[in-house]
Amino acid sequence: MRPNTAPTGCHWDGSPRTAPVRRPLRVATTSPSRLLRAGQSRRCPQCGNRIDLYPRTDGRPIALHPAELATAQVPAPCRWHLSSGIAHPHDDGRTWCRIPHAVLCPQRTPICRISRPLESARRQLAVRTRRLIDTGAFTPTAFPTTTAPTGTGSPDHPVVRMLLCLYFADGPVEAVRCVAQTNRRRRCPRPVLDPDGPAGSWSLLPVGPRRGELALPEQTMAVYDLSRLPHAEQRRWRIQRCSAHAVPHGTADLALAGWQVFDPLLHAEHLRTDLPYPPAHDSRER
Repeated sequence: MRPNTAPTGCHWDGSPRTAPVRRPLRVATTSPSRLLRAGQSRRCPQCGNRIDLYPRTDGRPIALHPAELATAQVPAPCRWHLSSGIAHPHDDGRTWCRIPHAVLCPQRTPICRISRPLESARRQLAVRTRRLIDTGAFTPTAFPTTTAPTGTGSPDHPVVRMLLCLYFADGPVEAVRCVAQTNRRRRCPRPVLDPDGPAGSWSLLPVGPRRGELALPEQTMAVYDLSRLPHAEQRRWRIQRCSAHAVPHGTADLALAGWQVFDPLLHAEHLRTDLPYPPAHDSRER
């Protein structure tokens, strides 16, 4: 008896076998935020609960609670809404709004007075945190007190000058990683610093107050200066892309850029008054 097998392109009953077409995720070129939805969710390092990261109007990220809450239950200063992937610090007139995770995080002190429904949600997150710790699925991250760095070597949080602005980096210059999505839908592992391309230079600049701030004592700080590079290179650093993903069209982001607008008061503990390894810099210029 010979088995009657159906062709590879059909099911057992002879119906055609159709495979769904895999369409890559794309972001519109007119979108103000090029961050994919897959790159916005992560876990809070203090409580282990899920958070959604969104860029604000000033470009800095904010962690929001993943679920919407009734606007009447959320204090007015804690109401946020999303528009085209950008978080705005007020409600949009609807009955539902988003709330910062810092308000509900059980490991933090609430930044505002919260209502009973928010207290209940805060207790639920605390129970979930305890369950994650007991099962070994989460270990709280300890934030040690940082002191002003001394000695030679690249600063852990350097100040970078590009596009006529000063930015505070979330890691060493050599460790700033590309945020673009690869063909395998993963984050690009390449650094932004191209070893074969033009590099910046370390220099000492005065710490001056911004508009409307009090004057600070005269002192200088070490800055990784990119202002002498071409505008395209500075823009590539600003969007935190490697040389292979320098053109943003066609590839989306899987993470937010880690730059923060430098504030001499908020980032005073990370300022460095000496140049890191000046001999290596001099040899590279030659």
